[in-house]
Amino acid sequence: MIKKIVTIALLMMILIVSGCFGNEQNEQQIQQGFLTVADPESITVLVNKEYAFPEGYEPKDLVYPNVPFIFNEKIEKRMMREEAAKYLEKMFNAANLQNIHLAGVSAYRSSQTQTTLFNNYVERDGIEKAKTYSAVPGTSEHQSGLAIDVSGSDGSCAADDCFANTEEAAWLEDNAHNYGYIIRFPKDKDNITGYKYEPWHIRYVGVNLATELYNEGLTLEEYYE
Repeated sequence: MIKKIVTIALLMMILIVSGCFGNEQNEQQIQQGFLTVADPESITVLVNKEYAFPEGYEPKDLVYPNVPFIFNEKIEKRMMREEAAKYLEKMFNAANLQNIHLAGVSAYRSSQTQTTLFNNYVERDGIEKAKTYSAVPGTSEHQSGLAIDVSGSDGSCAADDCFANTEEAAWLEDNAHNYGYIIRFPKDKDNITGYKYEPWHIRYVGVNLATELYNEGLTLEEYYE
């Protein structure tokens, strides 16, 4: 009887240990296959489904841009890198003068926060579907501190497909490049960027490059080809 109990206990321990190793292997497989960007601090850094930030990367010059957000808390997702924040303020002010009232939805996102979000999406929709609208941890533009999701000041259609039909989206499409921003995941380019059309997701790359991409109708991926 004692031998039988010991045997069962040993088998249970083997199964538990095997399961732990299996989970670790699955997590490593999710992280494998990415190239690490050479200069994560570059304003024009390309981060996508092929290129990832170094593990634990965090920008050194995060600040709080002086623009309205759809929430009041002074928290992580309100932050951006200093240069991007400066030009975001200029863009919001210019839009206000044309009676277009923008608001921030989500800007900087740490790798830890992205991991939590991505895992929640995977649990809800499965990993393949989740990867069409959410970045694998380490590959999110939000981690750069150069990207921000925006909406109208009332927050309606925030990070939603209906934003595409708003006057705010139209204004961004025509004017964001003047302030160094691009629509990072444009319409009909999902086969290139790997993400569906997101008119609310804008990315700072500097005025010169943003203007070039706008005039040529290029994505950041096509620019680097």
